[in-house]
Amino acid sequence: MARFIITTKRTKNSNGIRIEPGMSVEVVTQSINNPVTTNGGQPVIDAFMRIYGIDIKKAGCLNMNELDVERIS
Repeated sequence: MARFIITTKRTKNSNGIRIEPGMSVEVVTQSINNPVTTNGGQPVIDAFMRIYGIDIKKAGCLNMNELDVERIS
């Protein structure tokens, strides 16, 4: 199991969703691969929906240009 911290890099206002820099979630996966690019980023989408109530994919932020991924274990 691998744990990742995913953090937004910059402010973005898209499709009625506002993203602020520093919004972060923790994702635990079975894979050691980047959770943003694996399985369509579904664990990341679910985590942002659970914590902040926003759809990060609808906001157009589900990519490595907008998110910083750090593996913590």
